[in-house]
Amino acid sequence: MKVKEALSAFDNDRRDAELLLLHCLGKEERSWLIANDSDELPATVVQKFSLMSSQRLAGIPMAYLLGYREFWSLKLVVTSDVLIPRPETELLVEWALELAARPGYQSLLDLGTGSGAIALAVQNTLPALTVTACDVSQAALDVAQENARALQLPLELIQSSWFDALGQRRWSLIVSNPPYVAIDDTHLSEGDLRYEPEGALTDGGDGLSSIREIAARAPDHLNPDGWLLIEHGYDQAGDVRSILELNGFSDVRLRRDLAGRPRATGGCWRC
Repeated sequence: MKVKEALSAFDNDRRDAELLLLHCLGKEERSWLIANDSDELPATVVQKFSLMSSQRLAGIPMAYLLGYREFWSLKLVVTSDVLIPRPETELLVEWALELAARPGYQSLLDLGTGSGAIALAVQNTLPALTVTACDVSQAALDVAQENARALQLPLELIQSSWFDALGQRRWSLIVSNPPYVAIDDTHLSEGDLRYEPEGALTDGGDGLSSIREIAARAPDHLNPDGWLLIEHGYDQAGDVRSILELNGFSDVRLRRDLAGRPRATGGCWRC
């Protein structure tokens, strides 16, 4: 089978097909496919490409098939043990960097780090910042550790269900992209979400229980004038604001993503 025949042999999106074939060939540049479209493919490559194309047609996310996802210009390893980093979450990174650049801000905690995307993006940009990341899943921490090693970043990783294993430690800034999808949300049975770890997507209830716990416990782990930033669903902004204010946070603010949707809410502790 030739390159051009392989790319048209399945009903995958053309861009997906190109990425999958490049992955099977161990190549990176799309220009190679154009320059070599009449080349015969090795049987082993055809077999692997056929399998991956079928998996993609079945709905398996491209990030899991390729084994990586670009986030904040970083190439991060991802597996089915972690959420796929999304562009919307870069908003949380931008906000964290704005705050972490302030005088006196020396440390950041990323709760529920998954692949380590948020923590590593911040640390890669501000290497002088001490960054800690935790997750209840050891499998997720293994992925984050692999990414930290590849980027040569000294990320501190701790297995913990939210603050449970963090003792009395405090940070200048706490960020989290917690499970906030309500269990009855139909999106859980659509698209990539069907294949991502359920516990990282939903709390099994209204989507706010993890946010309530984080907001209630964060004051015991924040330095004075420290900030808590939380990513949430587009329709949860009012609820998250109320949760933060009920737990004593002030100067509560909302940030919107590039599509104009409410995406993250943060508040200051003892401003």
